[in-house]
Amino acid sequence: MGEPGPPVETCYRHPNEPTRVHCTRCGRPICPECMIPAPVGHQCPQCVADARREFKEGPTRRVRTLGATSATRLLLVAIAIVFAIELAIGGVSSGLAPSPRALVDMGALVPILVHAGQWWRLITVMFLHASILHIALNAWALWLFGQFVESTFGRGRFLLIYFVSGFLASVSSYTFGNPCAVGVGASGAIVGLLGAFIAYNFRRRHLATSQAYLRSAALIIVINILFGAAIANVDNWAHGGGLLAGIAAGTFAEGVGPSEIRPWTRIVGFVALLAIGIVVAVIRTTTFPSVRCF
Repeated sequence: MGEPGPPVETCYRHPNEPTRVHCTRCGRPICPECMIPAPVGHQCPQCVADARREFKEGPTRRVRTLGATSATRLLLVAIAIVFAIELAIGGVSSGLAPSPRALVDMGALVPILVHAGQWWRLITVMFLHASILHIALNAWALWLFGQFVESTFGRGRFLLIYFVSGFLASVSSYTFGNPCAVGVGASGAIVGLLGAFIAYNFRRRHLATSQAYLRSAALIIVINILFGAAIANVDNWAHGGGLLAGIAAGTFAEGVGPSEIRPWTRIVGFVALLAIGIVVAVIRTTTFPSVRCF
């Protein structure tokens, strides 16, 4: 006699209905009547209702749940403190802008200096800003998308998305940008949060609220492309790299595949993104052009 197969479960909403299908969000067994199509598998009515309620409550609820010690707030405080230090030690030109020399001394991304061994610039660039307008725009975008991503994924995964996206944005700028350019700003990491926002809503694109959010995100991307094309000193390579990294990071942060393996795919996904960034940066260093910038 063959070994007995696995026991047949019953739907959590209809105990008399046997099933082998599970909700891809919560993992509970669901019958055909309860299956709601999702980008990956099916979700149960309760999870879909929870998602709809979360979106209807909107940013106001998220502000309350994040609290005064949220990572979003801490990042905003950090970049504000660093900007004050820039102005204090670097002199102030018109428009409350620190001098380029001060930015370079404090860790701006200058590809030729990264090539010379100053790898920390791939990270420190995320905390520096070129003017009061620059930091104001980035702070507004960080507050807007940071609230959503942190309340959705939690503080730990939010920080992973932010710094992994920012790192890969810096690697994109280092690899494809002007070898002599001086780059500063948290925009690569912040665009990564937009990418995670897109990834989250794309998985729920069967919901009307997610469809609306995706249309808004597409409009923001178009505006940024036009803005980047019109202004010469915008680092489009960093923005593009950060966006793609954020989409990938947001996908891995939620997990890929069945619920039982998602914790592992999160780890593997983030490690793979970091590994890709390191490998690309090393390759760029070995093939860096021979130029003189100073």
